[in-house]
Amino acid sequence: MWNRRAQPGLCAFMTPKRVQMMVLVIGLSLVSCDKGGQPETVGSVPAPVPQGSATPSPQPGEPSPQQRVTTQDVLVKGLRAPWEVAFLPDGSALVTERDTRKIKKITKGPGHDAPYAVSDVGLIEEADPGGEGGLLGLAVSPNYAQDQTLFLYYTAANDNRIARWKIGAKPEPIVTGIPISGVHNGGRIAFGPDGFLYATTGDASTRGLAQDLNSLGGKILRMTTDGKPAPGNPFNTLVWTLGHRNVQGIAWDGWGRLWATEFGSTHLDEINLIEPGKNYGWPQFEGAGNDPKFKDPVFAFPVGESSCSGMAISNNNVLVAACLRGQRLILVPIGKDGPVAQPIPQLVREYGRLRGVVNAPDHSLWFITNNHDGRCTSNCDIHADDDRIVRITVGP
Repeated sequence: MWNRRAQPGLCAFMTPKRVQMMVLVIGLSLVSCDKGGQPETVGSVPAPVPQGSATPSPQPGEPSPQQRVTTQDVLVKGLRAPWEVAFLPDGSALVTERDTRKIKKITKGPGHDAPYAVSDVGLIEEADPGGEGGLLGLAVSPNYAQDQTLFLYYTAANDNRIARWKIGAKPEPIVTGIPISGVHNGGRIAFGPDGFLYATTGDASTRGLAQDLNSLGGKILRMTTDGKPAPGNPFNTLVWTLGHRNVQGIAWDGWGRLWATEFGSTHLDEINLIEPGKNYGWPQFEGAGNDPKFKDPVFAFPVGESSCSGMAISNNNVLVAACLRGQRLILVPIGKDGPVAQPIPQLVREYGRLRGVVNAPDHSLWFITNNHDGRCTSNCDIHADDDRIVRITVGP
């Protein structure tokens, strides 16, 4: 059962004191916030945290504090609850569909009316859709040109799991036993700049799992391509960080820092700066707890204005989060010392629920809608072309 409850929109993104004062401001409208309300930073951003021994990419310059979506173009129509998009070395893309369990390939089409063609290339029969589970994350091997290997995160009958997969073959599980539930299954996987595979897991609706180092639930994991703990992991296990409710977005900025989006419960969703071995406080805290044993979020948002899933970093210095319940993109310009401006909402309710956003080879971004994921309610209209992939560019 879906256990998130919609909250009234608040014009300010809330600090812990504002959480306590919620009853005093409950009447403020979401529309007023969209017209210029400014959120607040609720945590500090330390110096860049090395994520591994790989040579860092060139550091970007400082971004403009005024970022916006400058162009948008619908590329693909008629998908059903797409969950992840990943690009192959030849520039084509693969997309997972959560409920159909299909993997589709997207290639350049014949003309303006059909700029991209879509074909089925796989069906993950072991995936077991239901609720928030099914075929979820997808990552392309850094050595794909040589090994033709992909990595999948999916819900099976009794657990969530991560598997190696080649097109035309059966998945080969490398991590099993990730807790399963109708909700809070995590599911995002991505290779970091250190060459290791990172995965996000949910608490599977069992709050204590997030604090249990013997459980894979409510964690960010870091592993080799064989599913073994990566060298340097803080607990000598797969666990990289703990105390998460349900992380569904991770991305690295140009300074090598890892950022994550996290679903809260009834009050606050989060954007976190991820540091190895840190505890992010769930279920003790939702939003900032001001307790030195836990790492506070950098930003916290009312759930009705956010509930962000996938994320990407544009131009190495603009965090872009795709939000489901908030039906928007949230842009955060980032400099070497952290955010340089308050979060900037874009495309509010223009495309409905947004599941993910990825960097494309041409330096644009692609985001995917999720209006067929079963969560559209009276404030979310299903467009005749849904679900869609939209290409955008971001700039000052």
